[in-house]
Parts: sequence; C-alpha cells; structure tokens
Amino acid sequence: MIQGLVQLFIFQALGELISKFALPFIPGPVLGLVLLLAFLGIRGRIPASMDLVGNSILQHLGLLFIPASVGVVLYLPVLQANGWAISAALTVSVLATVAVVALLLKLLAAKD
Repeated sequence: MIQGLVQLFIFQALGELISKFALPFIPGPVLGLVLLLAFLGIRGRIPASMDLVGNSILQHLGLLFIPASVGVVLYLPVLQANGWAISAALTVSVLATVAVVALLLKLLAAKD
C-alpha cells in the first residue's frame, strides 16, 4: 500500500514541479493527474499497489467533503448576498460545458 501511495505522490510532485517551472497557469494536481492518466494509458493496466490505494481512498471519499461543507457554512452570508450572481454563473457554465462536450462528441463521432 505504501508503494502505491508513494507512486501517486510522485505524480502529484511531478505535476507541481511542471506547474511551478513550465506551466504556472495550470494547477499542479491537475498536471499530476494528466501524467498519471498518460502513465496508466501507456502501461495498459493499473498496478495492484495503486489499485489498493485508490480503493482505500474511495471508501473514505465522504470525508473529503467535510472541509467544503464547513466553507459553505462559514461563508453562508456572502453566498446569500451573491446568490443570483452565483446561480447565473453556475447556469451559464453548465450550459457552456454541455454545449462544448456535445460539439466535441459530434466532431469525434463524425471521424468514425
């Protein structure tokens, strides 16, 4: 299990390094996940040690939402004051995301 955790941390550290020195506008964890995805795609399978760590983390995924919930409660007055702006931004971003994904799927499906 330690080996899998170390491997995941290595990908996150590589993402942080690339973010710090080459691509500062992309968060390090995102770059680390892209590197991990590329590694797993090239390898063709998930190593057993990473699978064990991933399954263990997924079993406790609910705990990761506690800090976000505390943040919402802490900033509830600010969120209430800006409720319409937040709702509009969320609606526009969801519609834009759906439109972009639909166009992308249409383009990719046309190639087959």
